[in-house]
Amino acid sequence: MRPPSVAATAAALLMLVCSPALGTVGAARDAQSKPAQTPAPKKLPKTPEAKLAEPFPDAAKMASRRKDAQTRRLFQTADPLAVTLAADFKAVNKDRSPGSTKAFPAILSVKGDDAAVPVVPLKVNLRTRGNIRRESGTCASVPLTIEFVKPDVKHTVFDGQNKLKLLVNCKEDPRFDQLVLLEYLAYRLHNVITPRSFRVRLARATYVDAKSNKTLSTHNAVFIEDDDDVAARMDGRAVEMRGLLFKDFDTESLTQMTVFQYMIGNPDYSINGMHNVRLVQTAANVHHPITWDFDVTGLVDPQYAVPNTRVRQAIAGVRVRSYLGPCRSAEEFEPTLAAFRAKQGELQAVVNAIPGLDDAERRKAAAYLAEFFTVIGSKELVKRELIDTCKDRTTS
Repeated sequence: MRPPSVAATAAALLMLVCSPALGTVGAARDAQSKPAQTPAPKKLPKTPEAKLAEPFPDAAKMASRRKDAQTRRLFQTADPLAVTLAADFKAVNKDRSPGSTKAFPAILSVKGDDAAVPVVPLKVNLRTRGNIRRESGTCASVPLTIEFVKPDVKHTVFDGQNKLKLLVNCKEDPRFDQLVLLEYLAYRLHNVITPRSFRVRLARATYVDAKSNKTLSTHNAVFIEDDDDVAARMDGRAVEMRGLLFKDFDTESLTQMTVFQYMIGNPDYSINGMHNVRLVQTAANVHHPITWDFDVTGLVDPQYAVPNTRVRQAIAGVRVRSYLGPCRSAEEFEPTLAAFRAKQGELQAVVNAIPGLDDAERRKAAAYLAEFFTVIGSKELVKRELIDTCKDRTTS
């Protein structure tokens, strides 16, 4: 089990086409009759540093934001949500470029509040996202971001949402539907450990070709809370900033997050590179790491799982855990490990409650978690697995 040591402003070309009758004199007179207009400078996006320096709203506004985020309808129940998504999925799944800004129109249909209108069709935009799963050699279907028109969702479960990540099945093989459930499980386990985590809602999604109106397939899917709502629940704001070190974060939340990553066997994150991690800054200028994307983990164990290149030499396989967090002494680790041990029963109950998970997958997940609790229940194993493997790391 021991691992060995991852503006240029586009100018519009104005072409004055003069009729022979007017000639150039008419064109010059027209030009003189109108004052020259200086184009407005293009508004540049704020840098992360500028965003961090901005003042926070007052306490009343922060409280209102927190309440809105906490009470989003989508996350008030764990009952699986039935949705239908119609789009040109051939075009969507061809969009594999990491820098793509393409938006694909789609219709997301969901049950509404009005009994007279049993299904509400919502006009949305889809954008592709992801890294490993975005590669054509890995997945047939790419992970998505769904962008909503906020007024349209008022009387639906998506009330208040602007955009959400959607975790989809990688391939048509039934095993990949199980992988969606296992990644959903990872998010739910994180919710048990801390509220500083992304809430999720399991869905049963039917995909329809918008051109032919033909049903393509139905699979498990997961809606993932938006970054800004996680931050609002923490009385903070989400920022992506590279080059951060462990010392830049709240000690307790950083240790908790990195021990959680060890628990689920996740090497696929980087604080320094902001890979699958965001910085949440609170009004008190405390920095917390929030993390997502748990497919390449020992808990999920997908067929395409490969160790992150940073730790490829250190990890023999994704099922082998490696602690990648800050170096801590046994005394410094103990409050975090004690909190995990106190929630072992609750974590196991979550494993047992995931709907649709095959018995074999459920047993495998439970056994993987049990191995973690064996480690953190032994002073010798904590020293060997968490302390001795850490050599003055300053970041991940």
